[in-house]
Parts: sequence; C-alpha cells; structure tokens
Amino acid sequence: MRGPHNILRLIRTGATLERTGAMGLIMDAFEAPPLVRGTMRFLAWPFQWLGYKGDPETPPAPRALTALGPAYIKFGQILSTRPDLVGDELAQQLRVLQDKLPPFSVEIAKRSIAQELGQPVEALFDDFSPPVAAASIAQVHKARLREDGTAVAIKVLRPGIERAFRRDIDAFYFAARTIEILAPGARRLRPTEVIAHFEGVVMGELDLRLEASSASEFAANTGNDAGFQLPAVQWDLSSRRIMTMAWADGLPLGDNAALDEAGHDRAVLGERVLQLFLNHALRDGYFHADMHQGNLKVAANGDIIAYDFGIMGHIDEYTRRVYAEILYGFIRRDYRRVAEVHFEAGYVPADRDVDAFARALRAVGEPIFGMDASKISMGSLLSYLFEVTERFGMETRTELILLQRTMVVVEGVARSLYPQINIWQVAKPVVEDYVKSTIGPRAVLRDLGRTAAVLSRYGPRLPKLVEDALIRQSMPDAQSASSGWPRNGLWALLGAVAGAAAMFALTLYT
Repeated sequence: MRGPHNILRLIRTGATLERTGAMGLIMDAFEAPPLVRGTMRFLAWPFQWLGYKGDPETPPAPRALTALGPAYIKFGQILSTRPDLVGDELAQQLRVLQDKLPPFSVEIAKRSIAQELGQPVEALFDDFSPPVAAASIAQVHKARLREDGTAVAIKVLRPGIERAFRRDIDAFYFAARTIEILAPGARRLRPTEVIAHFEGVVMGELDLRLEASSASEFAANTGNDAGFQLPAVQWDLSSRRIMTMAWADGLPLGDNAALDEAGHDRAVLGERVLQLFLNHALRDGYFHADMHQGNLKVAANGDIIAYDFGIMGHIDEYTRRVYAEILYGFIRRDYRRVAEVHFEAGYVPADRDVDAFARALRAVGEPIFGMDASKISMGSLLSYLFEVTERFGMETRTELILLQRTMVVVEGVARSLYPQINIWQVAKPVVEDYVKSTIGPRAVLRDLGRTAAVLSRYGPRLPKLVEDALIRQSMPDAQSASSGWPRNGLWALLGAVAGAAAMFALTLYT
C-alpha cells in the first residue's frame, strides 16, 4: 500500500520530532542551515498534535525515534556510533536504542518459543531469564539447556514486527517516488533502489533462520581470525522467529569505564575492530553490517565477540578490488589512479574528463590528510567524495550502500574507543595486503586459471557454438538484421578458444 495515505505517515514523522523536542536537537547536531531549520520547524509545528508523544522519561531524540518505530530506531542506532557528527551528548542518548528498548513480556516470549519449537519452554530450558537486551526487532533471554546445562542466548522476534516494518517501508517508498517526481535531479541517487535495498536487508533480518545461516557462514570464514570470537548456533532450537546461540560472556564494547577497569587497551580494541571489518569485507566479501557497540562484546582475554547477524553484507570480488583500489589510491594520495578506477568500473560516465576528476579528488583528499589523526574521518571522506561524484554524474551504487554505511559505523565505534585513532594508518596494512594478493602478477595467473577452468567445463560445447556462429555469419539476412552481434559473438568465441589454448600451454611449461 504505497499510495498517498503515506503522506500522513511522513507528516507524523515531522510532527513527532517537533512534539518531543527532537527536531531542534537533530537540526543543531547536523548544523542545518537557517533556511532548512526554519522550513522544517514551520512545516512541522502546526501538526504537532498528530505526533506521537513517546515516553516522557526518555530524552527527546530516542523518545521520538522509539515512538516512530523500528525503521527509525535503526537510523538512531547508526547515529549513536557517530559522536563526531552529532556530538557526544546526543550519541550517548541514542545508544539506548542499540539494546535497551522497552521489552515485551516474558509470557509472550515463552508462547512464541513454544509455538515455534513445538515444546514448552520448561521442557527445553532451565533458568529462563527476563529480557537481558531488547532492540528494534527482537529481544534476548538467557537460559540453560535442560539436557546439559549449557548457557545460551535465545533471540525472540517482537510480536507484529513484520507489519510495523512494512508500514515504515511503504512510507519510505512513497517518499522516494515523490522525490523522484518533484526533484528530477535526485534520480541519479536512485532513491527507490536504495529503499528496495533496505527492504531486502530488513526482510532478511525478520527471518531468524537466515540469521542463523549467516552466523554459520561468518564463523566458517573467520575461524582463524586472531582476537575474534563468534557464538555457535544451536540449530535444533532455532526457527523463523526463534534463534538459540551459545551465551557470549564479556563486557559491552560501548562501556569504556568497564573496559578500563578490566585493564583492556581501548586503542588496541579500536584498531582491531576496524581491521577485522576491512579483512572481512575485502578478504571474504562477507561482513557483519551492523557492527555497533550493542552487537559487540570484549571477552576476558581481550577477544572481540560479535553477535546479532541479522544484517550481513556481501560484495563480489570485482567490486572488492575496485573498492580496495580506491582506498589504496587515497592512502597513497594517487588521485589519478583513483579517478581511473572510477572510470574503469563505470562509476563515472565515460564522456567526463578523467584529469578534471582527478583534480577534484585531490581537493577531497588533501584537506583530510592535512588534519591531525583525531580528525581524519572516513565519514568525511565519503561525504566529500559524494559531493564530487555528484558533479561528475556518478549514480548511486546500491551494491556499495551497505559497505559504506558499515564503514562509517565501524569508524564511529573505533573512535568511541580511542578518539585519537588514525583511520588511514590502521587501514593501510589491510588494504595493502589485499591489493598485493589480488592485483599483482600472481593474481593475474590465478584469474587466468579460473578462466581456463570455466572454459574447460564448456569445452565439449565450444566446437558446436563456433559452428553455429559461423553458419549465422554466412547468412545475409541474419547478418543485416543482427547489428553485428554474430561477428562480435564469433570473435568472442574464437578469443575464448585461443585463451583456453594459451592457458593450457602455460600450464604445460610452468
């Protein structure tokens, strides 16, 4: 139902922000220009009575976002990791949105577990606790397995959460389409595709079977990562709305006082969080895409423990190489290469001037490198880069949205642990290692080997494919109507055969 009735939902959003007092705080945090500030307040003020009241005992910003629903809570969770953007006070207030939202009753949770697993809670678990954490989509209970006493965490979806998210997503779709109609210049940002991407992520998060599968794949990828732990999934006690995992003992990563008291080095933890994320994204192409403090703990031995695998990011190998080359180019301050990568990947239209683009990128990078370590920000880089690419006609890359958003969140987490962290210095060895392993001569040989393996599977069909292409090429009618496709297809096939032969010869003489 993505019709005009969603106008009311969007009006209510502004009205809720105004009624709870959050509008002014958010405008101040983002340093909104006077015209924007005045316009938003002017439009929202007459409709305050339509806004949700929220919990008066809660600070204005989390009060408004909690009242508006789960999609808005997700937005607040992201902001809570960025004190450099919204200020320490507002970031601290928003941190309650990570895992300290109002829970639903234990009785409802037990009924849901019994319905999903086919047995009453008492038959499966002992010491079933009240909620130990409550977030936007689910809450967690601690218990012990009745059969062996193992401590476990049981995640239970909130009742009616699917309907609540659908309502918000419908409103977002309506807003995106309205923007595309009223502001044609914004179409290059692909707002509808962005919302579709968000919808896919959220819908996957609402099926805990998929989360359990994600946790299992993530564990297989990261089993040898030093200083990193993942709790194991209990598959026989998991379903669509219930997920059971081993209990993770540790201190919350967002509790700096507790970390200091326990003797943990927060500078080391901040560097490890950032490097782990980059390794997972570049090396594996599969990363935890919700790495805020509410989903991370520190074990007694200093290991970082990650949990809540509802949002995972995936990027293909080619995109990983492009992203790594862009980062590596900025680290080396090789703006010409960064520009060339954008053109080679098709991110910037081919009719634009690569030299002008390189100069614009230099204007992005040099001011950042001139800052001291505590002010170097990946978030700032992405913001400046967005402004430049907009001028050069770059369209929004939906496949990079989750990666970029997570990088901003992880940077916020690392900086909250150690404000003086030098993001570039920490990222450099990870990016360099990836570039060396994927772009050097050895990587070229590996890629040729993969290509030869694919061609070998099609080997028995290649003669027939070449014969069919030659027959089509010799037919005048087909030639005149094909706009050159058979000729291109023939050369592609012959090139593939030649490549396979060359690769076979290479393997014989190496």
